[in-house]
Amino acid sequence: MALLHRATLRPTKLELLTGWLPGRSWYDGPAGVDVARVAGYRFDDPAGAVGIETLLVRAGDGPVHQVPLTYRDAPLDGGDDWLIGTTEHSVLGRRWVYDACGDPVYAAALAAAILAGTGQAQEYVEADGVRELRPPTMAIDSSGADRGDLPPVGTPRRVVDADPALIVTDTVELTVVRRLDRAVPPAGAALTGTWEGQPTPVPLAYATVD
Repeated sequence: MALLHRATLRPTKLELLTGWLPGRSWYDGPAGVDVARVAGYRFDDPAGAVGIETLLVRAGDGPVHQVPLTYRDAPLDGGDDWLIGTTEHSVLGRRWVYDACGDPVYAAALAAAILAGTGQAQEYVEADGVRELRPPTMAIDSSGADRGDLPPVGTPRRVVDADPALIVTDTVELTVVRRLDRAVPPAGAALTGTWEGQPTPVPLAYATVD
């Protein structure tokens, strides 16, 4: 379960991405154009400490990009290269926003979603002590959910910031598709997604077990 708050963010997540995305080698879209949210999904952090959200975004008439994010209440040790920026949350205070491909909590959650079928987290919005279920904006599915033998996923020992991004741990190799408008060769069990205007499943990520 992902518990969200009715709150303001300064700057917003989309404002952070508007400034950050044009500097990525894999980004294909106009610079200086506000990024718009297309859809998104979240994973649970079993420890409840890190927010894990993947946004599908588009700038202007450019392609849809997939951007996994993690939100932390303190800097990630060794994570400077993956820091997108900080934001002030009106309820939670300062949050450090990371490209999740460099965050070990995301690697474990993505592996669980692909190989154990944990799926996306249900989102609840809390205001004045009342929780309301927020409907998902997309659906995700996994072709590897019947494995039943999810290996432990440790700290990534190598991460390649490209399209697709590559996250290598001692037990699992994860591939994260950045641009969703072009085919990426299959690389193991797949996580796929559909959203409004995209009824045909699109590969989002892959996992292979060493």
